[in-house]
Amino acid sequence: MNSPLLQLLVRWLVLAVGVTIATHIVPGIACDNRTALVVVVLLLSFFNAILKPLLVLFTLPFILLTMGLGMVVINALLFLLVGKLVNGFHVDGFWSAMGGALIVSLTNFVASQLFRRPPGPPPANRRRDSRGDVIDV
Repeated sequence: MNSPLLQLLVRWLVLAVGVTIATHIVPGIACDNRTALVVVVLLLSFFNAILKPLLVLFTLPFILLTMGLGMVVINALLFLLVGKLVNGFHVDGFWSAMGGALIVSLTNFVASQLFRRPPGPPPANRRRDSRGDVIDV
């Protein structure tokens, strides 16, 4: 997966699968139609790219104090915000949003493990210099 567009589409697909699983598993989360799901995926992607870094910056002491668990709270708050903004996507409260955020995070983790490049020698089509490996500074 070298193409950035393909990587973005795969991330959106994985996010859509995670939100769909969350709507089926977590009580208090519901999605009325596919259009709402597409809007949810786009908004979550946008918020993760724009709002999440700002929230992490401002809450860094809290995140460090909770040893990273504050990130789950930030994800849940973003999930809850999307539930308030999108018609057709319902999140009943904070704990439902927390469950949905955990399901989406778990889905992303599993997908990243499935799509990761296996360890081993470098690809054969990479050009090697006849003088050996040299670090160029």
